[in-house]
Amino acid sequence: MKKKLLPYLYSFPTLLVIALIILFPILYTGYISLTNMNVYHWFDFRLIGFENYKNALLVFDSGFLPALFRTVLWTALNMTLQMILAFFIALGLNAEGLKLKTLYKTILMFPWAMPGYVSILLWRMGMFNTEFGLLNQWLGALGLEDVQWLSQNIPAFLSCTAVNLWLALPFMIMTIDGALQSIDRSYYESAMMEGAGFFTRIRTITLPSLRFIIMPAVIMTAFTTFKQFDIVYLLTQQQGAKTGADIHTIITYAYEKAFMTNNYGYSSAVSVLIFVILIGFSAFTRKDMKEESV
Repeated sequence: MKKKLLPYLYSFPTLLVIALIILFPILYTGYISLTNMNVYHWFDFRLIGFENYKNALLVFDSGFLPALFRTVLWTALNMTLQMILAFFIALGLNAEGLKLKTLYKTILMFPWAMPGYVSILLWRMGMFNTEFGLLNQWLGALGLEDVQWLSQNIPAFLSCTAVNLWLALPFMIMTIDGALQSIDRSYYESAMMEGAGFFTRIRTITLPSLRFIIMPAVIMTAFTTFKQFDIVYLLTQQQGAKTGADIHTIITYAYEKAFMTNNYGYSSAVSVLIFVILIGFSAFTRKDMKEESV
């Protein structure tokens, strides 16, 4: 009996720390989500049941559902562009006879290695600035009108997507590059002897071989993209420098409700919904991977 309890005794300090810094905040957030805690009811808040969840899910004007739809679009668009661009760039880096491969790979890692905050603000001031930004200078040189890149919803959404690709592509490129190098070259040689063309080799050899190798990286990147905060916030919603675009994702929406309008009960409900969505997505992807690996 003592031998069975001994591992739990050794693990108790770690389990206690995990409970304090992870489990307790989740449970407390769930409790606050059932109350009317806000700036007007800071000390005298009371339980109101699932009213906050009802307002988020059933009232379209609340802003949660549009933010959720926009977040799904944001994630799908970014992941699609990342996979396509990273795949073809990695193929180019593995082309036979390409010189200075190491130099190219080192240069490609710069955006990923730089602090995200610095990169985002450089894009905001150096590229998207209406008066001094490089993009509008190019448009002016072509005789075109300036574009309010961060002031209108569609240009702002596309601008945020471009910055996210800039920051996230290096990781996906290096992941696919490593996976490509793990494929036995004899497969390609045999396929070429059989007369298989470039796209046939990609479809029958490259893609099936990459699928399970890069899947964990794809899932992890999808999670990161879904809960992306700093790019959208720093480009369009930073306090004292708001641009006018309304492209809230569910993370920036929850942040605004918590720290701008001080509606902590409602923002806690939104946070719980985000948590449930991520857990559901995680369970779905794990089940899907297990079924495919059988």
